[in-house]
Amino acid sequence: MDALVKELQDKEVGKVLPNEPLANHTTMKIGGPADVLVEPKSLERLQETMVTINKYKVKWTAIGRGSNLLVSDLGIEGVVIKLGNGMDHLELEGDEVHVGGGYSLIKLVTIISKKGLTGLEFAGGIPGSVGGAVYMNAGAHGSDMSKVLKKAHILFEDGKMEWLTADELNFSYRTSILQKERPGICLEAVLNVEKGNREEVVAQLQKNKDYRRDTQPFSYPCAGSIFRNPLPDYAGQLIEKAGLKGHKIGGAKVSDMHANFIVNDDGAKAQDVLDLIEYIKKTILEKYNVQLETEVEILGRK
Repeated sequence: MDALVKELQDKEVGKVLPNEPLANHTTMKIGGPADVLVEPKSLERLQETMVTINKYKVKWTAIGRGSNLLVSDLGIEGVVIKLGNGMDHLELEGDEVHVGGGYSLIKLVTIISKKGLTGLEFAGGIPGSVGGAVYMNAGAHGSDMSKVLKKAHILFEDGKMEWLTADELNFSYRTSILQKERPGICLEAVLNVEKGNREEVVAQLQKNKDYRRDTQPFSYPCAGSIFRNPLPDYAGQLIEKAGLKGHKIGGAKVSDMHANFIVNDDGAKAQDVLDLIEYIKKTILEKYNVQLETEVEILGRK
């Protein structure tokens, strides 16, 4: 690993941080160290990073702004690639938005709405990066990324890059092929938008933001929704109905505001959250014969 770190530093690919605590890079403020965390300063440097990783046959994991992640207390083996400042460009071309994978989704939606462009209001208040939103097909209010994405520029683990259409990404509920079938990093997305009434677009976006602020506990460190909705039911409603709001294990707590959120209430460890997840799943299965599946991505050593 020392040789890999030295080569990445010599190539000046960007920030190269050995043994970097991932609690500093997740919205839940939980996570042990990455063997190495790399934040490439450009697309070219990212590709060079991948080539170097493959040369040393080291495992890699990509993260964005750290939402929707629960990282093990033992950290993550290999290289963690963080899409940051070098991957956050934004360009508007007619009815298309060209945006870097590291760009803040909240910031993007705010800028687009102020220009009177419609199509992204559903994402108002969704934390994380554009690349992460494509990766997991983020959505809310009856829409998701699959409905606005035209194509995405993907870097695969062998260092090769390819443009994939929305159909080729095989989107489904909070899922894309990038998660398991073809692991890769979304470098850039091209999104379709339409000209709308600026006042109406801004008002709808604000309504969606207000709804999140009033119903979800983002004043606490959290990862977002923990479970996928077992439609036609909703995970939060089942958990609340089971009387689990406020239930704690260690420093992890089922939010009093929204039962599908687990918050870092008091110095929680990843294991506290995992134990609470398992307790919730067991309770819901016993009470309602519903098998909950996690939406939050669980990463790292076991």
